[in-house]
Amino acid sequence: MSDVARAAGVSPMTVSYTYNQPDRVSAESRAKVQQAAAVLGYAGPDPSARSLRYGATRTLGVVLGEHLTYAFDDPQAVAFLAGIAEVCAERGCGLLIVPTGTGDDDRNRVVAAAVDAYVVWTTTDDDPVLAAACGTRRPVVIHGGPDRDGTTLVGIDNRAAARAAGAEVFATARRPAVLSFPIDRNRHTFVRCGVDPDTVAYPVTRDRLAGYRDAARDLGIDWSQVPVGVCSTNDMAEARTVMRQLLASTPRLDAVAAMSDHLALAALREAASPLRVSGWDDSDIAREHNLTTVAQSLREQGAACATAAFGDPAPDHRGAWRLVRRASTGG
Repeated sequence: MSDVARAAGVSPMTVSYTYNQPDRVSAESRAKVQQAAAVLGYAGPDPSARSLRYGATRTLGVVLGEHLTYAFDDPQAVAFLAGIAEVCAERGCGLLIVPTGTGDDDRNRVVAAAVDAYVVWTTTDDDPVLAAACGTRRPVVIHGGPDRDGTTLVGIDNRAAARAAGAEVFATARRPAVLSFPIDRNRHTFVRCGVDPDTVAYPVTRDRLAGYRDAARDLGIDWSQVPVGVCSTNDMAEARTVMRQLLASTPRLDAVAAMSDHLALAALREAASPLRVSGWDDSDIAREHNLTTVAQSLREQGAACATAAFGDPAPDHRGAWRLVRRASTGG
């Protein structure tokens, strides 16, 4: 703090207030402190110093990048967090969920979290929250991507899995489509043909789109003519709205590759004519509705993320997926 204060030309107390009580500091002084801190590589007071007994907080932070309710509403997020919680319970450690995506305070919320390490739910490489977590110099494990220097990445080979799913669902298609996760942090919904995977900021979405494109090209399908309906969340009601837009733009749509089982079920419910559909995750609804899907264990991946965050080797999950063929594609 003293170094930052000297560089910024302010008192150490002003530096302290900037991080702990920012409303007591003028915007001009805050800017000076933040600029000096960035130059010096100072991420702010280390919350782990608050625990004198252990010299650490014995708490693992999970940065969701979603509204807090997502941790309880989305089945795959629930499974992922259960895997993390299982490892934390075994080690007698706590679990802190750090929701982000709500405003300008995201970065400060992450830095101020009293945790020993972070697990970050899939995000974009330019996400300031990811930079904030890495800037604390605590261990950072990222689920799904991006793969960033100094961090550990845990996840399946989404491109290979999508290629297998696309080969199945597009096999007899003449007018296929994709129901996609968001492509960037703006989370706009839209329908557009031939979305270029290389322009997509989210690694999971990017790799799955690339895999579907690989499958389309393998089958001689012109990817530039394949409509992609982008949803802002893994929400069935929103997906049904996007699916209606897909059907309006491509009236004789006959196949849909969806990036989750929820999105796949939305496609089935909106279709008025026979439709080949594949999902992702092999959730309960996939089994209930005979959906062809990509099976993976988010719980096991969550446990692997926590294991890596605590400093132990984590299993390689890149090949931990399989295609489950069911009636939705004639399987």
